[in-house]
Amino acid sequence: MRRLVFLMFIVFGQIAQAQDAYYDRIFEENIQSVRLFPNSGDFAAQMNSPVLELNSGVSFNLTFDDLAYDPDMYSAKIIHCNFDWTPSDLKENEYLNQYNEFNVLDYEYSIDTRIPYIHYNFVLPAVTKTGNYVVMVYRGRDQNQPILIKRFMVYQRAINLAARVVPPSQSEDRRRVQQINVTVNYKGRELFDPRNNIKVMIRQNQRWDNAKVLGNPTMLREDTKTIEYNLFDGSNTFKGGNEFRFLDLRFVRARGMNVKSVRMEEDVVYAEAGLDKTRPDGVYSEYLDMNGQYAIMNLERQNHERESEYIVTTFYLDPEGVTEQPYLIGSLTSWGFSPDAKMELNPSTNKYETTLILKQGWYDYQYAYKTDGGWEMSPLEGSHFETENEYEVFIYYRDMGSRYDELISYFNLNPNKRRL
Repeated sequence: MRRLVFLMFIVFGQIAQAQDAYYDRIFEENIQSVRLFPNSGDFAAQMNSPVLELNSGVSFNLTFDDLAYDPDMYSAKIIHCNFDWTPSDLKENEYLNQYNEFNVLDYEYSIDTRIPYIHYNFVLPAVTKTGNYVVMVYRGRDQNQPILIKRFMVYQRAINLAARVVPPSQSEDRRRVQQINVTVNYKGRELFDPRNNIKVMIRQNQRWDNAKVLGNPTMLREDTKTIEYNLFDGSNTFKGGNEFRFLDLRFVRARGMNVKSVRMEEDVVYAEAGLDKTRPDGVYSEYLDMNGQYAIMNLERQNHERESEYIVTTFYLDPEGVTEQPYLIGSLTSWGFSPDAKMELNPSTNKYETTLILKQGWYDYQYAYKTDGGWEMSPLEGSHFETENEYEVFIYYRDMGSRYDELISYFNLNPNKRRL
């Protein structure tokens, strides 16, 4: 019998939580490698943020593996949400042109893998309204048996939006913090009381735990229809962090970069990562990373999704300099909210350890402490203004008398993108 393993409760940095809000969740340990991304056909798309423009002609692709011998019957449902991810008041036929229950019928068996699995794909239907959405996948027709929930966003470029990374206004943080200044021009759409009805949200590296909602703008000009958020109180700043560590699991018959050992047994593959050390005060070093994401890749066989092995992988962290409970974070642990993210000190080896089941690919990760305001990486990873990060700016608007929050503009800010 399949066991309910975890609920992934994500804490917003500055967004008030609601009891009935939807969060990214995976409910069963046999469900692995869950990804939701724009279905552009590009291999790198699997690392892209799940954001699309309304009527763009591009669809979202949901893909996941079920570590099982036989396929199960799964269904999917699309739910429109408000800005705070609570269900909106829209009826289903107001944002979908189809009956809102879809069979997940596209699946394939893994080929000659030690751990058998079934690979599922589901192309999401097009929606007719902008805003926040979640897709819920559940067993059979029973919505009380969900296996996963994933968020996605659909926007319309109704207003112009610009953003840039600048040195922070607070001089003491100039070497380790990045400030995001935002300018909005709403000439293209009449907005009622934009100061109070617009919400500007910024997130870093596709994380939700430290997403920030900007407060009152520094300038609002009615004559030019311009709003500026060049804040001086630090509310629009993010710690730059450091480039992500990485683990190259594209091979099982050889060791990839930062892999200490690979051992192939008859029914499973084991791998050990190299010993990581903390780097809070190190000098900034520039190198390629994927900003905490991962990509399924197999350089030994042709089909990445069906022929890749699942590898039982152990990570190690040297306890020197570690003063609290460390967690392994990145998309590989759903940004720290899977049970395996928590590292335990092994008294026999005097190392912090955790073991994950990972499909062959390239994985970014970092170490962090858990705090009330989200994950704190700086004491373990350091923080530098020069670090390359991805920022996304979302503009939400609730029109007078409207029953939902529109997403009227979106901006992806990645000025110095360095990706594999």
